[in-house]
Amino acid sequence: MQEYFYLLLSEIYKILFLLVPVLVSIAMVVWLDRRVWAFVQKRRGPNVVGPFGLLQSLADALKYMFKEIIIPASSNKIIFILAPIVTMTLSLIAWAVIPFSEDFVLSDINVGILYLFAISSLAVYGIIMGGWASNSKYPFLGSIRSAAQMVSYEVSIGIIIINVLLCVGSLNLSDIVLAQEKVWFIIPLFPMFVIFFISALAETNRPPFDLPEAEAELVAGYQTEYSGMMYAMFWLGEYANILLMCSIGSILFLGGWLSPINVYPFDLIPSPVWLILKILLLFILFALVKAIVPRYRYDQLMRLGWKIFLPFSLFWVVLTAGYLLYFNLLPVI
Repeated sequence: MQEYFYLLLSEIYKILFLLVPVLVSIAMVVWLDRRVWAFVQKRRGPNVVGPFGLLQSLADALKYMFKEIIIPASSNKIIFILAPIVTMTLSLIAWAVIPFSEDFVLSDINVGILYLFAISSLAVYGIIMGGWASNSKYPFLGSIRSAAQMVSYEVSIGIIIINVLLCVGSLNLSDIVLAQEKVWFIIPLFPMFVIFFISALAETNRPPFDLPEAEAELVAGYQTEYSGMMYAMFWLGEYANILLMCSIGSILFLGGWLSPINVYPFDLIPSPVWLILKILLLFILFALVKAIVPRYRYDQLMRLGWKIFLPFSLFWVVLTAGYLLYFNLLPVI
């Protein structure tokens, strides 16, 4: 009995060792997000609360903690409360299979990529639950938009991942990283990286595809009736998903924890640091897109996903498979 207790404590320690840095990093990337927008638009950004405004995210968190949580009288109260919890929980448990180095991963399962794809597919339920349970037209319209948008772009992301799996022959994320020791997949699969990046913007409801929460026509979309910490949980889940997409992109196309330069002094930098730097690079690109690109119309968003990305990614799968088969480069499983 005592052995099981110590085993449970060990697992809890591992989970906290992963989740606490993720939650802290969310606060930091929110600050980085704002600073990048300010830099592009020639503004100061957060610069008052703490040095360089670094404590602005902490101030926002305190504000949300002390704001009153209002539950609409006509809402389905149980589902209304569960929606942000589901959204945040799903965005955090996906980090269990992300390898930060060859030995530093919470759960190194053989079907890691399928696990990530399944969790990201379930994420839409929190948004749908929140929109429907609010019993209001604007949140419901925002949640329906989100369902259509996320399902549409998940198809493209799934086909893009097939290109990588054809080159690796494994669903294990560590194997995908190790397969890029000679060349990162961003070089032979650059068009797929571009489509993955744009699809990740749509998958995480980031501008120019933030139509489920479009302030102009839907007030704030599925979040309209939420306040206080319940609103903050949606917000945390969204940023956790953004970082997750950046980490998946780094693993699939940028060599994960592998160093780009294996010479002194770069070879002394720990493997997790390289992955974190690549995640930050992709996140900065996410922030730049928000600051530069105007919002799409909803019909343009759907047309881009179904009429351009889907046929092109299918064509690239055929091209990749044909090339590997012709030159006898298919991996042996």
